[in-house]
Amino acid sequence: MEPDLSRWSGDGDFTRKLVDALQDVPEIAALRVEDAPASTSGTGYALLSNEVYVAFADRERRTPVRVLGLLPWTRRVREPTLTLPGLEARLAGLDGIGPPDYSDEGMLQYLRTERIVQPYQTRGVKLVELVRVYEFGTARRE
Repeated sequence: MEPDLSRWSGDGDFTRKLVDALQDVPEIAALRVEDAPASTSGTGYALLSNEVYVAFADRERRTPVRVLGLLPWTRRVREPTLTLPGLEARLAGLDGIGPPDYSDEGMLQYLRTERIVQPYQTRGVKLVELVRVYEFGTARRE
């Protein structure tokens, strides 16, 4: 699986770690990373906001049903091999990633802060990185 990074500027060390970790999950069929419109900077701080979309591979399973209540039949049902809560549990066990700071049925959210002090500066800059992980097909949250 090759991730789609065309809509991402490449900023964010934690986002890079997360994308690398997600590439190692075999149940993920597609991965896209985008810069979110919430990214901004000001005096003394910078907020990076990235959104990661994942699509899980499907598996087919057959279930018995009755047609018109009389005839036995088998129906093919496609279901994902992994869910977002399952991905949360898998990422929580990884060093450098850990559990999300917030999660619900449709999103995982990570918030990381880092203080960057350049050698020529007397004051540093606080870098806040917000990464949200969604499943493909869900709407962006504002």
